[in-house]
Amino acid sequence: MCNIWQNPTKKEEEITAKDLKILPNFKFVNITGGEPFVREDLGEIVELMFTKSPRIVISTSGWFEDRVIDIAKHFPNIGIRLSIEGMKAKNDELRGREGGFEKGVRTLRRLREMGIKDVGFGITVSNHNSADMLELYELAKELDMEFATAAFHNSFYFHKYDNVITNKDEVTSNFMKLIEMQLREPHPNSWFRAYFNHGLINYIFSQKRLLPCDMSFDTFFIDPYGDVMPCNGTKDKEVMGNLNEQSWDELWNSEKAETVRKKVRCCDRDCWMIGSVSPAMHKYIWVPVFWVLKHKFLYFFKKKKYSMYENKIVRNFRDGKVSKEELDACSTCECCRKKG
Repeated sequence: MCNIWQNPTKKEEEITAKDLKILPNFKFVNITGGEPFVREDLGEIVELMFTKSPRIVISTSGWFEDRVIDIAKHFPNIGIRLSIEGMKAKNDELRGREGGFEKGVRTLRRLREMGIKDVGFGITVSNHNSADMLELYELAKELDMEFATAAFHNSFYFHKYDNVITNKDEVTSNFMKLIEMQLREPHPNSWFRAYFNHGLINYIFSQKRLLPCDMSFDTFFIDPYGDVMPCNGTKDKEVMGNLNEQSWDELWNSEKAETVRKKVRCCDRDCWMIGSVSPAMHKYIWVPVFWVLKHKFLYFFKKKKYSMYENKIVRNFRDGKVSKEELDACSTCECCRKKG
């Protein structure tokens, strides 16, 4: 699913908090990994980034429970998102660590008891855990916490090129159930998360993104070495510049950065990850709003508000007009593309 753990960074080559001082201000910052809490200077990075942005969210496995709690004590406005890959048995199986699920849930409860408001967890759906996604959603509601979803992707950053959903019927059917539940929630945030999950079904069927990708134009990704990139979802590493080699204005307006932006405009990976989709949903707000209005209100009197068979490609797959092999050949899985 992800091989970052097999390719650890070299601590002596990593950037530090002082290297981030040249960054501009942001609306939002996500600190991710690997595992951010491996870093002993994470507190310094968070402190510096809070001078740049009003909202910072750290994505973590939750394994370093005491470090998570310590950060929250020092920064009560911090956001924490734990990655949980299923209920107890499935999560510990996929994570390869017994007790990971219980430790994660315990950490979430402790954060809530401390009064930390921006707390939640999410699942990366693969071929093996989509049924658990529905149980996790119910757990999130029980705990009154945010619940995020993703599907596994391929990229240089994940050190994976062979991820592909093979049991499309099962996985997308479970996403359809989740969307239906979210549309029946009273909170608008849930309705827009339903739209995001609708996009994940579209992604699993190897279709074009529902929204344009503007990564490298108004959003970017920084790796542990200070390389600035459009995102972490590209096949090869696409570097716009490095924080240690030039000022921010020089980097952002460089010829190298413009070359990368041209590649982004021609990118055919059609990723659907929250890092690129969330800003696009805000920028092109009328698209998800129309979808929500249609499914939440125009279908008010319908017993079932959503069906993935609204999407033509899903109907064609069901009716045998397009094969699994043809769809997989359009995915980012290198093995499938070669076969196709």
